[in-house]
Amino acid sequence: MTGSISVDVVVLGLGAGGEHAARKLAEAGLDVVGVERELVGGECPFYGCTPSKLMIHSAHDGQPFARAAARIREANHDWHDDQHAGPLEEAGVRIVRGHGRLAGPGRVEVDGTTYDARLGVVLDTGTEPAVPPVDGLAATPYWTNRDVMRETDAPASLVVLGGGPIGCELAQAFARFGTHVTLVEAEDRLLGPEEPEAAEVVTRMLRAEGVDVRVGAELTRVEHDGGFVLEVGGDVVSAEHLLVAVGRKPNLDDIGLEAVGLPPDAELLDTDERMRAGERLWAVGDITGKGAFTHVSLYQAKVAVADLLGADRPVADYRAVSRVTFTDPEVGSVGLTESQARADGLEVRVGFTELPSSTRGWIHKVGNDGFIKLVEDAERGVLVGATSVGPYGGEVLSALSVAIHGEVPTARLRSMIYAYPTFHRALEAAVADIS
Repeated sequence: MTGSISVDVVVLGLGAGGEHAARKLAEAGLDVVGVERELVGGECPFYGCTPSKLMIHSAHDGQPFARAAARIREANHDWHDDQHAGPLEEAGVRIVRGHGRLAGPGRVEVDGTTYDARLGVVLDTGTEPAVPPVDGLAATPYWTNRDVMRETDAPASLVVLGGGPIGCELAQAFARFGTHVTLVEAEDRLLGPEEPEAAEVVTRMLRAEGVDVRVGAELTRVEHDGGFVLEVGGDVVSAEHLLVAVGRKPNLDDIGLEAVGLPPDAELLDTDERMRAGERLWAVGDITGKGAFTHVSLYQAKVAVADLLGADRPVADYRAVSRVTFTDPEVGSVGLTESQARADGLEVRVGFTELPSSTRGWIHKVGNDGFIKLVEDAERGVLVGATSVGPYGGEVLSALSVAIHGEVPTARLRSMIYAYPTFHRALEAAVADIS
């Protein structure tokens, strides 16, 4: 089909946020076209959060790798997206498969057909694995997170390039599956955006489990001849496989940004508090740079949908963006780190407590490593950031997220009743330590 078709809204990219926006707009009675060149549902259910957490859970429970592989295929229906595309079509969304490009304000072209959107376009084109320009790397069969989720056997040895959340999670998981793992990070510590104390705990635990952690080590050359040979920080490292996990690259190339007056080489898209990125243009998800997390994309999609429908809803607020790295122990964080708060010019006070010193930590004993760190804006007397590292660090984070988002006075947190004996009771000690 060629020519021009009039619709109400085009959603270009059906990842988590785009999928949600398309469905809600269609359910509101609008004529919606959703354009997707890959799998409807995006990275998270097929290659990201869901399969990776299944793998991590299996590894932590001592299950064989084959069981993890089977659960991944069960969860994503062997990489078929009917469970995502079907409900969209039932809601009235017209799904168009192919590569879409902006052709002007409110216009998207797909394979010769232009869709003219009366209200506008919602962009959610997501990201893809970033690959560094290392000598020899491109010519090798390296893995990214997309490849590793399709594997059915754990390798005997593996080099993981990148010490961020993905690299740390998968390094620990494979080590627990029996793989000899070398984790390589060019920066001077793991988990760069997190508190340095969190990096120390995770590094210590990974090394205790046999992972060869190398920080401040740059990968300069890669060769492959039946196996991988890598030059890392002046040393030679050999492994059966190489997993590249150095981050994500926004999918903004070749989507026609210049047709709507935006730089074609933009690395991210600036949005206002209602997710508007230009004339009749909204953007959600990783491409906005507000946090490469499914929950952020869904949150932004709700804001964009409300704006498109003229509904009354609070505008986007990123003060309490939470995140979890699912290593063991987990690293849960929300808001600003101490260094970020100081860089913002705040008068900072910090509270800190070691988890093993809590009653629940003592009871837990083996595997109780962790801490709670609180960052307070002393002038206002409210928390602006917090980190919870421990066996249930991501779950303890929930109370801290509410405190930061709701701007609960620190004085009120001091007067709360904390259940005994729980991990979250350690919050009481951390609040008491703020100084």
